[in-house]
Amino acid sequence: MGMPIITPCTTTPEQAITDLVASIGIQESALSHIINAEGEKMQAIIGMEGVTSDQLLTLNESVERLLKAITGLELTLQAKLELVDPFCATPGSTI
Repeated sequence: MGMPIITPCTTTPEQAITDLVASIGIQESALSHIINAEGEKMQAIIGMEGVTSDQLLTLNESVERLLKAITGLELTLQAKLELVDPFCATPGSTI
């Protein structure tokens, strides 16, 4: 197998920053959809006739694990945004 051919990057620094901030927004949106779906699942289970306390405890544990995972992702996204923030242009300035 030969060496890979790497083409030069033509992305400007401004576009790279825009892309990074946009990716954070897309990931935040995806996480909000996951949380919403989990809430709908909870409502469906809670509204079921004959749901037991053991089932509710299992549901609670599942939600807790999901929220812990999302919290970790949120911290990563926050760190990503903090890394990009100094490079974001303020109105009237250039990078």
